[in-house]
Amino acid sequence: MGEERLAAGRKKAAAAKAHLVPIDETGLFPNPLVKRSWAKVGKTPVLAADGGHRDKVSAIGAVTVSPTGRRLGFYFATEPGGFFTADKVVAFLRDVLRHLRGNVVVVWDRGSNHRGPAIRNFLARNRRLRLEMLPPWAPELNPVEAVWSWLKYGELANFVPDDTAHLDDEVVDRLIELKFDPRLLRALWERSILPFPGINQ
Repeated sequence: MGEERLAAGRKKAAAAKAHLVPIDETGLFPNPLVKRSWAKVGKTPVLAADGGHRDKVSAIGAVTVSPTGRRLGFYFATEPGGFFTADKVVAFLRDVLRHLRGNVVVVWDRGSNHRGPAIRNFLARNRRLRLEMLPPWAPELNPVEAVWSWLKYGELANFVPDDTAHLDDEVVDRLIELKFDPRLLRALWERSILPFPGINQ
């Protein structure tokens, strides 16, 4: 059912010659996500971190696909020590729309920050933007989830920042690199079960 709904969303984007734009948010914490690593025999590696520290860096990301499916883009914003309210999501949408010409179909989950007066007012003022909701509990349908997995469990695994600002710097650096690597963006998209839009789809 969820895949059928997303297929319908892709068809709407194709029919409207629109950019398809999956969006998602995540949080990154100073405590490292520990993975196996190399070490000398008998020397267990130790990651010194504050286990009780709950500061975080919130991030929002959008993978954009042009109407022909030929161009991929990535846009993001971070919020050190905070989170993305509906007003901040609107600011992010406004920034994305500034970079994309023509119609845009955004695909995202049913989070409370994706609804409400701020979102409705923004939609009313931006008729070229349409929203498609993901079915509940369907992260596998959103390619941006693969971006967060790559970032957390790959790029920043075993990384212990000095503080939230240091973590934010590292997150921004990695996401800028991703922004200019269309092959990696495409590979991350392929980790989701949402088919990549094509000219004949």
